[in-house]
Amino acid sequence: MMAEGERGARYGFEPFDCAPALRLEAHERVATLQFESLNKRLDRIEALIERLEKRLWLTVYGVVGVILAQAFQSLLQGMP
Repeated sequence: MMAEGERGARYGFEPFDCAPALRLEAHERVATLQFESLNKRLDRIEALIERLEKRLWLTVYGVVGVILAQAFQSLLQGMP
């Protein structure tokens, strides 16, 4: 049989460590990990949006360049 003092040391928990507190700590750790993961995803999405925006502007400048080139060409053809 165990004495009363050995019984408390066997479990290794301090008196203030209880199941709800441990569950709360675990929940806080999970929430922290989820927020870190969410921030990483948002950073990747922002990088993708920036790349897409650069491509969009390149396309717009290309279309404007073609229109201006056609206008300039028609002006050159119209001159005697």
